[in-house]
Amino acid sequence: MADMPSGESCTSPLELFNSIAAQGELVRSLKAGNAPKDEIDSAVKMLLSLKMSYKAAMGEDYKADCPPGNPTAGSNNDPDATKANEDFVDPWTVRTSSAKGIDYDKLIVQFGSSKIDKELINRIEKATGQRPHRFLRRGIFFSHRDMNQVLDAYENKKPFYLYTGRGPSSEAMHLGHLVPFIFTKWLQDVFNVPLVIQMSDDEKYLWKDLTLEQAYSYTVENAKDIIACGFDINKTFIFSDLEFMGQSPGFYKNVVKIQKHVTFNQVKGIFGFTDSDCIGKISFPAVQAAPSFSNSFPKIFRDRTDIQCLIPCAIDQDPYFRMTRDVAPRIGHPKPALLHSTFFPALQGAQTKMSASDPNSSIFLTDTAKQIKSKVNKHAFSGGRDTVEEHRQLGGNCEVDVSFMYLTFFLEDDDRLEQIRKDYTSGAMLTGELKKTLIDVLQPLIAEHQARRKEVTEETVKEFMTPRQLSFHFQ
Repeated sequence: MADMPSGESCTSPLELFNSIAAQGELVRSLKAGNAPKDEIDSAVKMLLSLKMSYKAAMGEDYKADCPPGNPTAGSNNDPDATKANEDFVDPWTVRTSSAKGIDYDKLIVQFGSSKIDKELINRIEKATGQRPHRFLRRGIFFSHRDMNQVLDAYENKKPFYLYTGRGPSSEAMHLGHLVPFIFTKWLQDVFNVPLVIQMSDDEKYLWKDLTLEQAYSYTVENAKDIIACGFDINKTFIFSDLEFMGQSPGFYKNVVKIQKHVTFNQVKGIFGFTDSDCIGKISFPAVQAAPSFSNSFPKIFRDRTDIQCLIPCAIDQDPYFRMTRDVAPRIGHPKPALLHSTFFPALQGAQTKMSASDPNSSIFLTDTAKQIKSKVNKHAFSGGRDTVEEHRQLGGNCEVDVSFMYLTFFLEDDDRLEQIRKDYTSGAMLTGELKKTLIDVLQPLIAEHQARRKEVTEETVKEFMTPRQLSFHFQ
């Protein structure tokens, strides 16, 4: 029996759920095709066995429209249907009733992923010879799937590549959008591996009130911000779904293979699609899954199908890749590995993630120093007390204070961050002083990003988005 990935059971509840759905389809097709009785009986026996395994794992019977980790059957994934005290996370909605934000330990259990613990962080440090990124040190990237497998391969000089993406829904990106790209750049630098970045402009056309032309123009504008993060042009390919799909038969072939192996019932269960959703939405998950497979990019990987993919992303994108991981071995590819990040909170508090549609919920990458100062002072939710006297006596609450949360993302100095935590919690530091500290960190960070972005020309974008061989050479 092959070694199992560290931290994951032999079969996750979602994989069992998908196996039952696939076996059910097989039973129906055998009956419809008047297959021999013993063949049908064998398939039914397997189906019943899978359902018993599912009940043993989940403590409840299998329901076709209720995958593990989703609301109960019939709710159509409506976040309003969840209990008031429960967190709700899917690719489009993040909701919690707690001012501290999502309970990520519960989410790890719900999604069936593994916690990024000190042992794994030490292993990454040993493999790369580099100090772990602050996002790892502080638990901002907190969960993974198969990262130990990626490190096994890396230590044995076997290749892997990085894949992340952006859904370009507006011209300007905000600070929260930078988080996966900051971390992905660090991964590219320390592991020295190629990277593909998907701009899912087709998704935004299907979900938003946009024209195809608008969606593609947002891709180009967002690509400039991504390039400004400092990615190596010799190791990075950025692509628009609208543009690349027609240029790469290998990519489209993988999309079709994935579509063939996922039923309508499964996507309804995983993503909450309803009968009134357009068919484009129903088929889109296969498009987001396809970059997980190396032969989707023949110019980079030729026809290799054995190169594993590592995907750094926010935890809300995990449903796409749980589906992908279920399909991968059935179409001859390794399962993609994942690193999950927490959500970057809105200025108003950690109950929701930031929104590009609400200018006061976010610090945008186009904001001036004056706008940054004004937004932080006016809108950043405070964990301070009602009066100075009370604050000095009782101290502030860093767990709900948005300015402190933002500093955990962007202040590099661990010792200074810990001193700020102590000072604010004890009451020695006031809310106004904490906000000023954040403003002093964000203003130069945004100004430097804007300066780098100005250097990115249309020609530079075109170079990054041209299918080509990257300089990394595989064994």
